[in-house]
Amino acid sequence: METVDVKLPSELVRVANLEGSDLSQEASRLLALELYREDRLSLGRAAELCHTPVAAFMDFAARHGVPPLRYSFEDLEEERQTAGRLKA
Repeated sequence: METVDVKLPSELVRVANLEGSDLSQEASRLLALELYREDRLSLGRAAELCHTPVAAFMDFAARHGVPPLRYSFEDLEEERQTAGRLKA
């Protein structure tokens, strides 16, 4: 896997309470989460890119206030219509 080195201000790392953690892993998760939140990555692809199991990434997203599953009213209506057709 190809990697990129990034320099972060130590104060930023301290304020984010990331001292002592695997900074590269945490930064990867946070970047993947932001890309998922912006709809630039799917949940599965975001998890894959930061080398995190999907279930763990879903937990991470939820802890950061990002809904891990997106289910719109339109999705619900489509499911309702499909269920209605299957019943008939």
